[in-house]
Amino acid sequence: MAEPLAQRLRPQTLDEVCGQQHLLGKGQVFRRVIEGGRVPNMVFYGPSGVGKTTVARIIAQNSGMRLHRLNGTSASTADIKEVLGEIGTLHAAGGLLLYLDEIQYLNKKQQQSLLECIEDGSVTLIASTTENPYFYIYNALLSRCTVFEFKALTDEDICQGIRNALARLEAEEGGPIRMEEEALQQLAMGAGGDLRKALGCLEFVAAAAPRGEPGGEKRITAEMVRQVTGRTAMRYDRQGDDQYDILSAFQKSMRGSDPDAALHYLARLLEAGDLVSACRRLMVCACEDVGLAWPQIIPIVKAAVDAANMVGLPEASIPLADAVILVATSPKSNSGEAGIQRAMADLQRGKSGPIPRQLQNKHFDGEDAAVKGQHYRYPHDYPNHWVAQQYLPDALQGARYYEYGENKAEQAARAYWERVKQGK
Repeated sequence: MAEPLAQRLRPQTLDEVCGQQHLLGKGQVFRRVIEGGRVPNMVFYGPSGVGKTTVARIIAQNSGMRLHRLNGTSASTADIKEVLGEIGTLHAAGGLLLYLDEIQYLNKKQQQSLLECIEDGSVTLIASTTENPYFYIYNALLSRCTVFEFKALTDEDICQGIRNALARLEAEEGGPIRMEEEALQQLAMGAGGDLRKALGCLEFVAAAAPRGEPGGEKRITAEMVRQVTGRTAMRYDRQGDDQYDILSAFQKSMRGSDPDAALHYLARLLEAGDLVSACRRLMVCACEDVGLAWPQIIPIVKAAVDAANMVGLPEASIPLADAVILVATSPKSNSGEAGIQRAMADLQRGKSGPIPRQLQNKHFDGEDAAVKGQHYRYPHDYPNHWVAQQYLPDALQGARYYEYGENKAEQAARAYWERVKQGK
């Protein structure tokens, strides 16, 4: 069985690794520690195909320690015990290094089994994960490791990796392979920051490209790449970091009044088929970020969301695009959201109290009541439908949760109530 190109091209030194210069660049702390010969317990966190496993293998090969590799998707408790069983044996004279890929798939008990040996240094752990380690790795284990984030590769990083791969393929096949610049850029963009994905596609199109005669030139065109990549290898793992990053960027772009960015992230959500999350975050943004600056937007966005769910994808993109542009270009106010957060914060601090008698839903006073009667004042019986009376509990008298926003709508409301309450 032929070994995949990505595996054949796996770098053997840190200098050969594409990207991750914030970790691997000359003079960076991470690189200095690794080159110093002492390997600490580490967790590598980042998307797939960006070099986590490659860097871990390079570190392990140069550590002088006995290396064990396990994958969290298939490793059992017995596998872990087998590794730990070598502690103190001649095999582990130079130390044991356990490389544990996809550690998030180990359960809590399996992760706990590593604590003691990591604590006393009898085993050095390098773990990798595509999920946020602070959510998926047992806290006691995480506290014994240093977390390093591996970032998605840039298009330039991917292009360099493709060029390296082309040189390797030419050497293997004994003939030149020419890739159009447009094809190179198309493949890099279509990889979505995943070099392994790019190399897999490259191997496919290189195999399909005709050579004509022995030793002749193979030519890879942009059209060939488009047929293989189909659509951008967009990162979107439901319930994973990619989903939440896109949703966060979607709402922050609307909040930041950038309709172009908001439409971009909406497109990514809809391309992934996540209509539900797009609708939910759109409604949240209309209420939280536009809110009282233009409260009429809430039923408008709700109508657009209802229409989107009625027609389904792909047509749902039309009413949602209208609503996203409307939210992004509307005046903004978070005074409602800020007000409820202040009120909830007081409750969580224990600041509450009995509901004032005049607001209670009862009309009979007990025999022990010091003051008889409810004494509720009905606002509609007074000028401007307002009368001064106590509404907050005694313990919260004078508390201020809502602050009028600076927008036109809320300032108009503020001016109205100032006139009413001053009797003008």
